[in-house]
Amino acid sequence: MLGFAKTCEAIAATTKKLEKVALVASYLKSVPLDEAAIAALFLSGRPFPAYEEATLQVGGALLWRAIGEISGKSDHDLTEIYRRRGDAGSVAADALPERSDSGLLLSEVQRMFVEIAAARGPAAKSALVRKLLERATPLEAKYIVKIITADLRIGLKESLVEEAIARAFDATLDQVKRANMLLGDLGETLRLASAHKLDEAHLRLFHPIDFMLASPVESPEEALSYFQNAAVEDKYDGIRAQAHISRGEVRIYSRTRDEITASFPELAPALAGLAFAQLGKDAIFDGEIVAWEAVEKGRETGRALPFSKLQQRLGRKKVSAKLMQDVPVAYLIFDVLYVDGELLLDRPLRERAGILDQVMVASSNSSPLGAEALVRLGKERHPAERGRTVARGSAQSTFAFATPELPHAAVLRAPVATANSAEELESLFAAARARGNEGLMIKNLDSPYVPGRRGKSWLKMKRELATLDVVVTAVEYGHGKRIGVLSDYTFAVWDGDRLVNIGKAYSGLTDVEIAEMTKWFLAHTSADHGLRLEVEPKIVLEVAFNNMMQSTRHESGYALRFPRIVRLRPDKLAADADTIETAKEIYERQHAQ
Repeated sequence: MLGFAKTCEAIAATTKKLEKVALVASYLKSVPLDEAAIAALFLSGRPFPAYEEATLQVGGALLWRAIGEISGKSDHDLTEIYRRRGDAGSVAADALPERSDSGLLLSEVQRMFVEIAAARGPAAKSALVRKLLERATPLEAKYIVKIITADLRIGLKESLVEEAIARAFDATLDQVKRANMLLGDLGETLRLASAHKLDEAHLRLFHPIDFMLASPVESPEEALSYFQNAAVEDKYDGIRAQAHISRGEVRIYSRTRDEITASFPELAPALAGLAFAQLGKDAIFDGEIVAWEAVEKGRETGRALPFSKLQQRLGRKKVSAKLMQDVPVAYLIFDVLYVDGELLLDRPLRERAGILDQVMVASSNSSPLGAEALVRLGKERHPAERGRTVARGSAQSTFAFATPELPHAAVLRAPVATANSAEELESLFAAARARGNEGLMIKNLDSPYVPGRRGKSWLKMKRELATLDVVVTAVEYGHGKRIGVLSDYTFAVWDGDRLVNIGKAYSGLTDVEIAEMTKWFLAHTSADHGLRLEVEPKIVLEVAFNNMMQSTRHESGYALRFPRIVRLRPDKLAADADTIETAKEIYERQHAQ
């Protein structure tokens, strides 16, 4: 473990990508294969392979307490170290006592991680964490804590570890990336690379693949500068979700790769009821979960509801029948990545879309509810799409499914239009906004599905709902490259003669602006809570956001979705900031759509 930690220190000491890769590759070649496999995993910042469901469930408070107990230092002393260093691992390195022995083996740390994950209750976990840290040198403890918190902060992304594996074992980077994507295990990928057997890697179901990402565009003209003959979908205000289906088992994953099946229990049986699933076939879908106002009596009234509605369903391990009734959801599928043993990532979008349509049509014909379970909302067929249903600007989706037990569970084919001109795109954008959706997704029909990449094959066009002028009321110290500066701003609007918090943002200002504002905030602190400072309410910001929700998180009763700082407003006094009445008007205007 000490050699691993020293390598991490060397990696952190350089800002050059090629030097980082060379250091990792050299280290992986210099140690036995079993140790190299563990090290590759740890260098990605994970205690366990991505495909495994095991988690340590060790929070910051438990780590903080363990470091304090072993070091004998007070909370105040540890906070001062944190302010200088910026992360718990560096606090451990500074606070823990030196050891005379050589410390731990990587395999011992891995075994202890397995024990910690299996332990039940904070007391049992705390005892094991203490046991591990007490055996470690301060430098080893630094990186043990960093792995526990899944944040090495040495400028080493998983992609660089993949590059290092390719370099160490004479493989191509594409081979390594593809194997790791399919397996979800850097250690196993390294073993295959060392044996020159990367082509033997196969997809591991119930391990989420990275999502293909979209790049923002400002206008239809910009979008069409990248490609013509675009496939166009509404951009829904929900959560991206990947559904894995195999032999009747269904699991749903968020964009962060967390399993969220339990939050939407009615979707699993609906997906398991698709025709191909009933035949024991497998599939992986990409789509969006939205709160849904369902179709009633066959009329085209289906539509996605604002994110604030869906938010009531998020993060719940148990969902009551009443909540499912009050907030019905739909899974709008817009891509298929794998069907019946065939990986479809390399196929162009037009082919994947055709396969998806076939799956949905076959399932609609065999639905347990018969023909009434199929709701056709799309009306046009585009000749270039070989029979695909192309819903040019249609209200919502093409096919809807439900089960008798869970009538609000809907699996829908996201409607697709085509556009060849800026005028068509602008018209589709206006129609999407009129339906209450965020904007448009614009996709190249010839594009493969590229996991984890934000290229120009998929584009997103949306415009902020509004901006607010707000007053900063509290600030927090940042992390990573923002160690030692106050970069996270809590802000408020006026409710009569008092300020009520409405959101928090940390992006939008330059490093120079953040440094200047840090000096100001430190000189105008009204209450010091360690990592969080209450400040004099004098600084006005303009913030943009995509959506406004009702929320009990802030005393204003509202919260902003994806708030971003547009600019500092030194030209405005705090008294000039917006009011709660303005926030209410924006919320009501948004929900009237």
